[in-house]
Amino acid sequence: MAELPFGLLEACVVVGAPSDKLRELHQHTRSNDLPLLDPEVLQVHAPPFVSKEANVNVIGPAFSHVQRRRSFIKKKRPDRAAERGSNEDSGTRVEASPAISVPKDLDLIALPQLCFPGGLELASEQKDDAYHFLVFTDLFGNRTHGVVVQYHRAVQEGSLQNGCRWNAPKSRLYAPFAVCIISKFPYYNALKDCLSCLLVQLRTARQADLEETIKEFSAKLSLIPLPPPGQLNVSFSLRPLQVVLPSRDDQDSPIIDIDLHLPLLCFSHKTLLQVLSGLLQEQRIVLFSSDWARLTLVAESLLLYLHPLSWQQPYVPVLARGMLDFLMAPTAFLMGCHANHFDDIAAMQGTEDLVLVNVDDGSIRTSQSETDDLPTMPQDVAECFISRAECLQLHYDLELCHLGAGTDVNTLRSQRRGWQRKLNSMIQNIALELVVNIFRGVQDFLNHEHRVFNSEEFLRTKEPEDQLFYKKVLETHIFHSFLRDRLSKKRDSFSRMEQMTQSHAARNAAMTVFPRRPPMYELSRTGYNRYTSPNPRLSKRLGASLPNLVEPMVESVMSNADRQLSVRKISPDSGLKFLQKPLKVFRLPEFPPPLAYHYVQNYYSDMVSSLGKAISATPPDESALLARYHYLRGLVNTVSNRRLDALEDFYSLFKTDADIFPTQMVKSLVDSLPDGEWVQADRRPELKRLITQVKREEERERATQGTGQDEEAVKRFQLPKKYMHLEEFVKCVQESGIVKDHGTIHRLFDALTVGHQKQVSPDLFRVFYTIWKETEAEAQEVYLPASVLEHIDATECVFKLSSSVKTSRGVGKIAMTQRRLFLLTDGRPGYVEVAQYRDLEEVRVSSAPFLLLRIPGLKIRVQGRKETFEANLKTETELWNLMIKEMWAGRLIADRHKDPQYLQQALTNALLMDAVVGSLQSSKAIYAASKLAQFDRMKLEVPMMVPSTTAELLKHKINPSLNLPAPQAVDVLLYTPGTHTHTHTHTHTHTHQMNPVSFCSIPADTVVTR
Repeated sequence: MAELPFGLLEACVVVGAPSDKLRELHQHTRSNDLPLLDPEVLQVHAPPFVSKEANVNVIGPAFSHVQRRRSFIKKKRPDRAAERGSNEDSGTRVEASPAISVPKDLDLIALPQLCFPGGLELASEQKDDAYHFLVFTDLFGNRTHGVVVQYHRAVQEGSLQNGCRWNAPKSRLYAPFAVCIISKFPYYNALKDCLSCLLVQLRTARQADLEETIKEFSAKLSLIPLPPPGQLNVSFSLRPLQVVLPSRDDQDSPIIDIDLHLPLLCFSHKTLLQVLSGLLQEQRIVLFSSDWARLTLVAESLLLYLHPLSWQQPYVPVLARGMLDFLMAPTAFLMGCHANHFDDIAAMQGTEDLVLVNVDDGSIRTSQSETDDLPTMPQDVAECFISRAECLQLHYDLELCHLGAGTDVNTLRSQRRGWQRKLNSMIQNIALELVVNIFRGVQDFLNHEHRVFNSEEFLRTKEPEDQLFYKKVLETHIFHSFLRDRLSKKRDSFSRMEQMTQSHAARNAAMTVFPRRPPMYELSRTGYNRYTSPNPRLSKRLGASLPNLVEPMVESVMSNADRQLSVRKISPDSGLKFLQKPLKVFRLPEFPPPLAYHYVQNYYSDMVSSLGKAISATPPDESALLARYHYLRGLVNTVSNRRLDALEDFYSLFKTDADIFPTQMVKSLVDSLPDGEWVQADRRPELKRLITQVKREEERERATQGTGQDEEAVKRFQLPKKYMHLEEFVKCVQESGIVKDHGTIHRLFDALTVGHQKQVSPDLFRVFYTIWKETEAEAQEVYLPASVLEHIDATECVFKLSSSVKTSRGVGKIAMTQRRLFLLTDGRPGYVEVAQYRDLEEVRVSSAPFLLLRIPGLKIRVQGRKETFEANLKTETELWNLMIKEMWAGRLIADRHKDPQYLQQALTNALLMDAVVGSLQSSKAIYAASKLAQFDRMKLEVPMMVPSTTAELLKHKINPSLNLPAPQAVDVLLYTPGTHTHTHTHTHTHTHQMNPVSFCSIPADTVVTR
């Protein structure tokens, strides 16, 4: 659900030097000896600008934020009534003014310094207007944005003082003033355009009219609604320009109203990646430029490159000259300074670990050295980003070669916006792909039930040269916030891109085979790094742990080789294809006199009428566009006090696009309904349903408030340090990522506590955990030559290898995959088929004579074969007997029910048997492992029969509770049949196929698709 953004303007502030100070300097200072002055706040204009006092139920006369406010009172100065004339600068009046209500979060103390970061300096000649941009961050991390224009006006040459006119100096003096528009939303280009239009009026306005002009300008901005997320922009006319407010792509996307290619123009690709790497590791980064505007634009672009990761540290892109002590802060930060301070800051004590980035010349260094000590990203990831970025066309002039000279400024600006939007979209995709490639596979090491991230095992999948980078990143706030979103299963641009860039085979395999191990044809012998286990005496090599045997499609496991392959496959030629939705622009009516209540109300009525016409002209199949029109009309109806009409518009969003439904705004509207409107709403069925739903949602929130677990916490997995009863054991096993299912964990607990009191010691669990990892690592390092790979399926994985044993078919190691048993012969590796599980006829323990001894072995009979396969497995005999029988039973039940997940569970049981036997090392180890023989025992009991009709019609069975700790009931089942469509062109006929899809909803807030 969306939270409603109200409007564009937060406040408009005028900053400059007081008029009496300027007159004094003009009279006594020579033009070549002008001092720096301390800027002061001269004017503050903040909504609301008009109100209807008689109507106490008016919600709000403008699109303004409902927030705490405080009073701003100008400094009182001696009254100079004689000095007031028609030509006096009213922007610097000195009489006492009534208190002005301003937003409480507006820092009017620091703002003057930031409006003049280099100091307020008078000039002896007229100077060009200069713009720069500000970002303010409160204690809760909420950001407010400012756009500042500095313009010069001539100081008055003569005036009356004490009733007499004094003679003005012959040389003129120009004083700078700054107008700062403050907004909760980063509409940098749009607000810059607005200020450009304001300056056109200020240049021709009388000095006495300046304050009124700026106030009217501010009041107009307060009448502008923001576009909702999606395909609808809002435009308005501020003569001589048509200004456009771009919408964000979706509810989770940022507003982008800057040129994202600026960092690519300022830095080489290698340097840009170093800066981004420093941000990911939350280093202390300082940007330098001789252009104040460039600092914020580049800093904002860099942070947008990291989306959906969010910078959590102090962020001050423009530091005034009096704020340089901020750089002594011991925490990580991103700040910006003027290039004049570069050498001083580099040599300053206490700033040895600063990363200094010169935006002007594109260089980067630390306070102590050049770039050699700076962190670097993984090489494959960097190469992919560079190859993509090299294909971008960054120069707009090349787009103009085939165009004629434009004669309309708004048409030219529209063409430039279209080009910039397309380029921004490409840059966003490339940057998002960079983030996905860096953190691909993080999902594989998460346990959602207990909010645990297994960081050590994630690191083991990384190359040695990348370890330092990832170790630093994993300790940052930015990564911690990213993990919280992953654990909350947030469906954002990262998850969509990660799923989209998986291969089609990998997505299918995640649902049908065994993603715990990568297929043999993709394995690398050096894919996993060596590791020292919790008990060094137990482990020779400990591989990466993947948290669950089976994961859903969006969480399928990719090995280290998979990840490298997925990066290398991406080439600039193939590119990522993203369809850009066509944009619509809703043009607001012409602004009325903004300080008169009835004119403003008429303006809102005109806007509602225009939106009604747009809704009528929109085809019903364009539901997304209809939703945006209804959203805007509901917003206008709200501020114009048409509550019921607003609720009706917002109710329409349920039929068009509920993602942008403004929950909080609707609650406020419902709570503010007077008795008369309550009665009217009760007579309208759609409003009655809406109000009932809002009230029910409020009750649900109150009921669940404070009862849920801490959604902010992310824990790192640690081995237990005390004895565990069943409840603690279940939690520990789930956190470790071995298995999730409660039933399996209960059987494992029974196995580990055979002959003991019902609790597991920390030492026993440590040994069990280590052996589990060792077995996994050994299987990862199996090397199969091409002559062997051609005999097994491409998606098969080796899960267990025996020691080298003598068999009736030669000497070698018995390998167990999810489909078969085969012998990997010693010497020159060869392949000997033993059996596929479904073809087994008998598995039993036997013994073979050798001198005076009887050597334990295993006999396996296969359907259709006369000879029996025999293997002298010695001490491994009983274990392999249990594992093979469990896999055999799982295969039979899976075939009977047409559900491969039974075989997956059988494989889990078999591998747990292996770890139990290895950890117990006692005479009862085999008996304990037999506690896990779930399907072998089920086969001996009354079999689960499948009705003949079901067996004939059933194609494939899916368990929607597969990755949940316990089975869940199905709430909703939806099936969409496949379709074939034909598109005809003058040369070809294209056929598009959509496969059938089943959607299954279960109570655990999960939708399973197949």
